[in-house]
Amino acid sequence: MASFVSTHFFLQLLLVISFFHFSSAARRLLESDETQQPLLFQYHNGHLLTGKIAINLIWYGKFKPSQRAIISDFITSLSTSTPLTAQTSVATWWKATDKYYHLINSKKPSALALSLGTQIVDETYSSGTSLSNQQIVALASKGGQKNAINVVLTSADVAVEGFCMSKCGTHGSSKGASVDGKSYKFAYIWVGNSETQCPGQCAWPFHQPIYGPQSPPLVAPNNDVGLDGMVVNLASLLAGTATNPFGNGYFQGPKEAPLEAASACPGVYGKGAYPGYAGNLLVDPTTGASYNANGAHGRKYLLPALFDPSTQTCSTLV
Repeated sequence: MASFVSTHFFLQLLLVISFFHFSSAARRLLESDETQQPLLFQYHNGHLLTGKIAINLIWYGKFKPSQRAIISDFITSLSTSTPLTAQTSVATWWKATDKYYHLINSKKPSALALSLGTQIVDETYSSGTSLSNQQIVALASKGGQKNAINVVLTSADVAVEGFCMSKCGTHGSSKGASVDGKSYKFAYIWVGNSETQCPGQCAWPFHQPIYGPQSPPLVAPNNDVGLDGMVVNLASLLAGTATNPFGNGYFQGPKEAPLEAASACPGVYGKGAYPGYAGNLLVDPTTGASYNANGAHGRKYLLPALFDPSTQTCSTLV
């Protein structure tokens, strides 16, 4: 089972339906609107990710060191092992996923601790420049397969099956190699750099959308439309991976196209958001960049709203 971050966002915003998933899920949302039914997340009795989990990064294609630092600093920023110095921090944003764990066991806080794991760099395009879904899983399997999330990041010149047509990234799980005589399922994520292929689909609000209201694009907080767009998609998929890693955790709608922790709040980044408007955000007075979260090494990021299962609403940092 794989979940998707979809490119249909802007067209679907016009129809008041979800950016992140296929039309079958969209139709269900539209039907629920007609009967005024609230969006109710369901727990499907499966495992959530727990324990110490390393996030391993597999860089496929050409990335500058400065680009790799944007992503690795974001992963480092997720850790809650250091004190939260700002309400609008990446760590505070991630801590909102604890509520999903509390619903299962109110007496025990989340036992999930994320850290930056190993980084694998493949600049030789070992599998070519046009990848199938199966090749993405094969690349993901190069990372550690126990207590890990393996993240495949493809460069702007790499085509991936379905990229820019139906998805901006995916998450799923696969059976790994035997470790100490036991086989483990490992979680994986893939996100592509859309800067040259489809920034209007996968890097909004840092690029003019191809559909919908044509408001001016925001200035990217790390001055890289492609990588800042990747952070948005990676953040959404990480939240989905933690709370629905194997397809039987928290989600709403059909299993084949589920609405998850972040994808249930399409296009919402700050309070007051509406179709074509990301919401009221913080603005860097020097660069003019829009953001809502502070990260490691002075980084700033724009992160999606997360669905709060206790209030049944989308929760934002600002």
